[in-house]
Amino acid sequence: MNECIFQPRNIYYRINDFKPDRKTIVFVHGLSGSSSAWSLYEKDLKSTFNILSFDLRGHGKSGKPRLYEDYKIDDFADDLFELTEHLKIRSFILVGHSLGSLIVLAFLKKHQDRVSKTIFLAPNFSVKKMLGARIVSPFVSAGVSLFKHIPFAGGRGKHIDYSRFPNSGDWNIPRMIADISNTTLRVYLYATKQTYDFDGENFLAKISTPTLIIHGKKDTIFPVRYGTIMASKIPGAELVLLEDADHILVLNKHEEIMREILNFINK
Repeated sequence: MNECIFQPRNIYYRINDFKPDRKTIVFVHGLSGSSSAWSLYEKDLKSTFNILSFDLRGHGKSGKPRLYEDYKIDDFADDLFELTEHLKIRSFILVGHSLGSLIVLAFLKKHQDRVSKTIFLAPNFSVKKMLGARIVSPFVSAGVSLFKHIPFAGGRGKHIDYSRFPNSGDWNIPRMIADISNTTLRVYLYATKQTYDFDGENFLAKISTPTLIIHGKKDTIFPVRYGTIMASKIPGAELVLLEDADHILVLNKHEEIMREILNFINK
């Protein structure tokens, strides 16, 4: 995989050698993670697909914008659009995990014509409707307000080696510390609070791309009912529920996810 920086947006990305006769898959990672979450998928797919994975703004090796206003879900989606424009990718399969699912929804609202198939992993469409989000919202808001008054140098982070955290659960403290310290608590809180302002429920019925939703029944971050609701509202959506999977299914259930993705793409 070739590593690059998209300078106009300060976005780190990886691509293999694109070939015009192959389908293209674009991967969008979740909150406080990075494109390194897709490393095994890149290894499995790069010989048969064109692959693009990238670090969200504020994450991994991408630049960290200074302002809270820079972390709107639409801003993440605009980064994706500008990056695919730069690379002249006009049609692709779009895969989003967790926060990435919100970014995928925001992208589809504006550019659904670019997406040939959509795959949601452990998704949500309206974080603010979750009881847990409503409980922690005042604390997140307080943290955001505090950081707005503290100088921020920005800079880049690194890529976490997730093989250090095999089969880590939703609330695995060592993995969370590694992720949040890399992203920074400021960016983590900024992006978290911005998710509360995004609601994609009314758009679900307007999704016309073939869609696959994969959700773990043991997900305690975005409970499985959100994937089930999405599947019921998106016309023709396929739903796969994994009995023994939690929210970190991208890392913990790589083989099962790969199998379902390939089955869906090859239909």
